[in-house]
Formats: sequence, structure tokens, C-alpha cells
Amino acid sequence: MQIQDLPFPDPGVPDARSGPRFLRWLFRNQLGGQLKSLAWGLLHFAAVSALPFCVGLAVQAVVDRSGTRLALAGALMALCCVANAVGDTFLHRAAVTNWITAAARVQQLLARKTALLGSALTRRVAAGEVVAVSTGDVEKIGWFVEAVSRFTAAALTIVLVCVSLLVYQPALGVVVAVGLPVLALAVLPLLPRATRRADIQREKAGRATELASDTVAGLRVLRGIGGEELFLDRYRRASQEVRHAAVRSARMWSLIAAIQVVLPGLLLIAVVWYGVHLAREGRIGVGELVTVYSSVMLLTYPLRHFEEIAMAYSFSRPSAKRAARVLSLERATDTGGSRAAEVPSGDLYDPASGLLAPAGRLTAVVCGDPDAAGRLAERLGGHASEEGTSALLGGVPLDELPLDCARTAVLVQDKDPVLLSGTLRELLDVPASGDVGAEEALAAAQCEDVLAALVQSSLGAEDPMDARITERGRSLSGGQRQRLALARSLLTDPEVLVLDEPTSAVDSHTEARIAQGVRELRAGRTTLVFTSSPLLLDRADRVVFLYEGEVAAVGGHRDLLRTEPRYRAVVTRETDDESVSANGAGGLGGAGGVRDATGVHGPDVRGVHGAHGAHGVHGVLKELEEIEETA
Repeated sequence: MQIQDLPFPDPGVPDARSGPRFLRWLFRNQLGGQLKSLAWGLLHFAAVSALPFCVGLAVQAVVDRSGTRLALAGALMALCCVANAVGDTFLHRAAVTNWITAAARVQQLLARKTALLGSALTRRVAAGEVVAVSTGDVEKIGWFVEAVSRFTAAALTIVLVCVSLLVYQPALGVVVAVGLPVLALAVLPLLPRATRRADIQREKAGRATELASDTVAGLRVLRGIGGEELFLDRYRRASQEVRHAAVRSARMWSLIAAIQVVLPGLLLIAVVWYGVHLAREGRIGVGELVTVYSSVMLLTYPLRHFEEIAMAYSFSRPSAKRAARVLSLERATDTGGSRAAEVPSGDLYDPASGLLAPAGRLTAVVCGDPDAAGRLAERLGGHASEEGTSALLGGVPLDELPLDCARTAVLVQDKDPVLLSGTLRELLDVPASGDVGAEEALAAAQCEDVLAALVQSSLGAEDPMDARITERGRSLSGGQRQRLALARSLLTDPEVLVLDEPTSAVDSHTEARIAQGVRELRAGRTTLVFTSSPLLLDRADRVVFLYEGEVAAVGGHRDLLRTEPRYRAVVTRETDDESVSANGAGGLGGAGGVRDATGVHGPDVRGVHGAHGAHGVHGVLKELEEIEETA
């Protein structure tokens, strides 16, 4: 696999039982690249290690005044230099390829797992951890996978040089053969402590990054309550903890590096001292002494790879553990797509709750528990976060369909949709049926003022479709983000559209127009809306009320208001005391409950709704009629 061949057609099925197993799996899947890197590494290190023998041969030839051996030594030295240059060049090329391809494989695996799990992923793993794994951790994992082959080549070279020195000059060779393993293994006792300090540093850095992200995301709220300085002090303390942890970690790694410098120096001193003693006694020649000395000096270069592999493993081990944790996650219910890849049609039915959304109709669902509503929406989309019975579309279990077919058939928009940065045209560039245009979708979602705001905030953008949207749409209000997300979902035009609280941040008059626009645009298509807004409920063909996870009542919004006290309590937000008082007075709830029942979600429309609370259900219905007339 070459870099230009990326991405992988199939990244494979990883062994995610543990971090070390995952690293071994990566190494095996890149065995061809590893062997290539090992071969070039052996050529490079062997050429470097052969230079001292050439130098020793040349020195001895000069001492013996032999021109033939001097010429031979020069030719061998030139050959070693060429081999060194070629080996180093292609070793670097193979190493970088191994690094990038390993990181790319991990990123593809993470992307595939994210697509498979959908919104269930962030319920089981923090979103920040997924981002950390897919950015910084993949580089550390790729570093270790790449460094293994270079370390193996360096280790084999050291063994080869030790054996050669024992044969070439046994007296000094014994000193080198005993000293080099000591140099290589001297840092092992320090590695666990260095690894722990590095883990603490990464943990504290992750906390600081999370705190900074939360502060930036909530900056508008913090300014409103005057909390910027409080959070800034918290970040200062967190960053100082990171600095102290980084200094402690750097001290340990600097100690390891110092040992890698001091011990080879001591070995050189020992070799020179003993070699001079042997030369005085006439047991070795000057050229042999130069050869052994130069060999030991150059061996400090491959010895550095022992330190590097230790660092690479200590950094990659926790990264591989985090990656394996994400990759080991499985869908709560998944049969692997045992049915044919066909998009079904028909009624959407959830056996667990008894919820039925008839085909081609707009169904509204009222559920007192927002979290339960979110889990039910995910289950209806075929990617539940918990084990249970699969939802049925046209009698076909969604979990038995291939994942792409299930998600083509049912689109779920959760209560907090994400807007990606880019132009509006890029935001709306989604897979779609082609039956709904962008202008129609934007109009149905009441995005006229959003388009104007985008054009005003984007320099040089005359066409709203070319206007820029900032990261996660932070420059827009909550209601504007909701409407753009709704337009994107409407443009997709799926067989079944599930919307979870799509207008919770929109004022009542805009909400009434959105309800009518969605109803008209989705005519003849199956639409299911989780909401407690009377404006949306009043536009629905049928309303389903869920109580404790099961269907408790089905009917029209106005009928349920009159006949179902539990439904009325959820929609109007009335308390038990208010309900008793209202029933005793022949009405419904107090002013607070009626305000919610009329659909007010923002302070800009409070004047529209007077004190209809005393009028109970009749007040609610009258206000709905007034909003219909103004809409």
C-alpha cells in the first residue's frame, strides 16, 4: 500500500480486545511495508557500521605502507557511502509510508465505527475522546507501528557488529559485546515511571482542552452571568497543572536521554583505555584499535532507536487503548443486514411502545420524558443505543436491513442537530430524492430571516447559498440553527422523517408557519414529530400520547386536551395543584401552564398571549385559532 492508494478499499476488522492486541493487528496488516522498511534499515545501518572497518583498514594500510590495501579501503568506503545514502533515503520513504498508512487505517476504522453507531456513539463515549483518538492518538499509534521495523533493523545491526568485533578482535570485542546490552537495557527500569508521568500529562491536557472547549461554547452565557473571569481562572489553574506535569515528564525523558549519552561515553573510555593497553603490549594493531573505537562510537546511533521505541510505545499504548475502546463498541441490536438491500415502505411501528405512524401521514408524539423520547427516536431510526425489539417499517425489522438502506428509509433529526462549517450550499449538499428543492425546503422551514442574516454577516456573499456558516453555526441563534437543520432534513426527503423537538427554540408565530410548511411539503410522506408544542400538535393528522414508555392515548390534539388529563398536564405543563384547581373551577391550569400550551418559547412573543390561563382548554383553543388567523 502506497500513500497515493489511500484510502484503503477495506481497512479490515480490527482486534480491539486490548491496546497491545490492536497494535499487533496493525503491524500484521502492514507486514509488507514493515519488511520493506526492515530491509532498507538493515542496508542503512550495515553501511554505517561498516565504515569503521573501512577506516581501520585504511589506517592500517597507511601504517604498513600498502597502496593496494589503501585503494581497496577507499573503494569499500565509497561503496558504504553509496549504500548508506540509498538505504537512508528509502528507509525514510518506507517509514513515512508506514506511519501515514497506519494512521489512515485507524482513522478509517474510527470513521466507519462512528457511521455505524451514529448518535449512540456519544452516549457511550465522550465526543471529546472520539476527537482526541481520531486526531492526536492516531499519530502516536502510527509512530509506534512505523518505529518497530527501524528498531528491529537497529537491534539486528548491533548484534551483527558485536559478533563481527568478537571475530575481528576478541579481546576488545568482549568488552563491546558485554557493554552494548547494558547500554540498551539500562533505561528499562525508568520506563514505567516515565510512562506514568506521560499519561498524567495527557490526562491533565485533555481536561484543560475540555474546559477550554466548554468555555468557548458557553461564552455567550458566561458573559450574560459575568462568569468569564471565574472560568478563566479555572483554565489558568488547569493549564498550570498541565505545565507542571509536562515539566515532570520532560525531566524523566531527559534523564533517559542523558543515560543514553553518558553510558556510551563510558564504554568508549573503557574501550580506548583497554585498547591502548593492548596496543602497548603489541597484541593489537593501530588500525584494529581505530576500527573498534569507531564502531563503538557509531553504534550510539542505532542505540538511539532503543530510546525511541520505548518512547513510542509509552505514548502509543494509552492511545491504542483508547482507540480499541471505541472500536470495540457494537450496535445494541444488529443482525448484520440479513435482508436484501431494498428500501421498504409502509407504516412505521415500534413494538416496544406500541407507537404506530401510518404511512403518508403526519404523526405527532407527546412524551413527558425528553430522554425517553430521544431513545425512542433513535430506535425508530434503526440505530438504538439500547438492546430491544427492532422498529418495523412496512413489517420489515430495520435492524435486519443493511445499515445504509435503513438510514435511507428513515431519517432522524435529534433535538440538537449539528451544522457543519462551510457555505449554505455545502450544508445543503446532502443525499436527496431530488423531489424537493433547496428553496422549497428553506421556505417550509421559514428561513427567510436566516438567509438575510447569513448574507449580512458574510463579506462579498450576494447569493445566500454562498454565505458562510461558522463552526457549529455559533454565529446563529438557537432558533436559526434549528430552522436550517430542519431545511436540510426536508431537502433530504426520506421515506420516513423523524423530528425530535424541531422548533423548541422558535417563537410561536414562526412555529405555526413551520408547522403548516412541513405539513404541506411532506404531504403524502410519513412524518413523525416528537413535540409538546400545541401549534405542531394541532397540525398533526394524529397525536399519540406516551405514558411510561407505552401508548396511552391516540386522537386529535383538541380532543385529547379535553379527554386525557395526563396529556393535558404534559402539554400545558400544569402541576397537580393547578390541575385540581382548574378542574374545580371548570377550567385548565394556571397562567404558566396555558402559556406553554399556546406554544410560547421565547420572550419576543410574550405579548401575544394574555392571561388566558383562567379560561382553561377553551382559552388554549381560542388562542390557537387566533394564531392560525395571523399565520
